[in-house]
Amino acid sequence: MITKEWPPHIYGGAGVHVANLVSALEQISEISAEVHCYGPTRTGAIGHQLAEELNQINPAFQALLLGEEISRCLAEVDVAHSHTWYANFAGHLAAKIFGIPHVVTAHSLEPLRPWKAEQLGGGYQISSWIENSAYENASAIIAVSDGMRADVLNSYPEISEDKVVTIRNGIDTELFKPNPDDSILTKYKIKAPFAMFVGRITRQKGLVHLLRAWRDIASEYTLVLAASSPDEPAIGKEVETLIEELSNSKGNVIWIKEMLNRYELTALLTQAQVFVCPSIYEPLGIVNLEAMACETAVIASRVGGIPEVVNHEETGLLVDYVADSQIFESNLVAALNKVLSDGDLAHRMGKAGRSRAISEFGWDKVAQQTLNLYRSVLK
Repeated sequence: MITKEWPPHIYGGAGVHVANLVSALEQISEISAEVHCYGPTRTGAIGHQLAEELNQINPAFQALLLGEEISRCLAEVDVAHSHTWYANFAGHLAAKIFGIPHVVTAHSLEPLRPWKAEQLGGGYQISSWIENSAYENASAIIAVSDGMRADVLNSYPEISEDKVVTIRNGIDTELFKPNPDDSILTKYKIKAPFAMFVGRITRQKGLVHLLRAWRDIASEYTLVLAASSPDEPAIGKEVETLIEELSNSKGNVIWIKEMLNRYELTALLTQAQVFVCPSIYEPLGIVNLEAMACETAVIASRVGGIPEVVNHEETGLLVDYVADSQIFESNLVAALNKVLSDGDLAHRMGKAGRSRAISEFGWDKVAQQTLNLYRSVLK
């Protein structure tokens, strides 16, 4: 298993996915998962990191160097399974050198994230090349939603359809479950009722749209943002400016900049009247599953795999994403007002969301389907 992220250094959905998948795989079978990750060696994973003087080079160059190092460690494995373009190069090299199957999980696609050029500069061309090469040569590609599967086939038309399999993300509903501890609200000085956003500060997550929409939400409602790790300075500054403007004009925004531990996160998700995911691109959106598992209604963009998670008007509301920002933000306002003003509706949607998370998205199902795929590429 090849990944950039591994606990405790996890900042995105791909890292959450890998950690849960490895645990679930080891519980259901005799499989032994050897994890290779970026950074220092730590519990459960062999770490790989560059010499200090190379830490300032373009992240795409770092991925090439670390990919070569990781690939040399995979001579004795049966299957290399990589997650995100940061890890794809290692799996691709190992497949070529050692003649082993390379399975890729598609958590996102570089052709659909042109804003990454802001973060990587010219390195975006390298990340795109890594992903393209790995996908076209992989033994199998796991898409985390049917929407992602369609995106893979549209982005890489040379790939045969039978090589791309949908295995949706999962959620541990014992770790993510209702947590009524209201002392966490006191700690962060949060006044209910409130809406909540959780995610990295990146164009993909659509946070700027939510902040602009919040200008038209009544001051009796609070917006709680658990948002950190800006992709690059420009988006970080834009978000900071919008939050400052809202704080000065309305005073109903709480910005939590540090990474919340799971206990605090579940407490805040549970007590939020609604969770908001205004992404402009989202292969599936584990954060929506986490909110649903905590019995919280979800308002999310109708993009990517999100409609496969959020049932419109049952577990939440879906808002069509359109290129016209004003229309999208106006539709967000309407959805927010509908759920924030109706506690009974929010409660019903939250109950239905947890029920759906339990029945449809267990990690045991994800692990069994993944194991079956491994067996198929080893035949």
